[in-house]
Amino acid sequence: MCYNCGCNMPDNPMGVGHAGAEPTGKSITNRTFQEAGKSMDESVDESKRNALDLLKKVLGEKPARVVKDPSGFDRYDDA
Repeated sequence: MCYNCGCNMPDNPMGVGHAGAEPTGKSITNRTFQEAGKSMDESVDESKRNALDLLKKVLGEKPARVVKDPSGFDRYDDA
C-alpha cells in the first residue's frame, strides 16, 4: 500500500488487496502497475513513469495545459 499511505512497502496490500489485480483490491501496489502495464502493452516501469508524469501535472509540480478530450474527460497535456 506504499503508493497510498507512504508505508514504503510497495508490495504489501495491507490486507485490502491489490487494486487492479484483485476484484476487490483497494491498495495501489507494484502488482497494480504490473496489471496496468500489461493491459496497455507496456512495461511496469513505463506504467509507473506515465503515472508519475501525470501526478506531477495534477499536483502542479509540472506545467500542464488541461484540455477536454473528445472522450469527454480532462486531459493534462504538456504546457
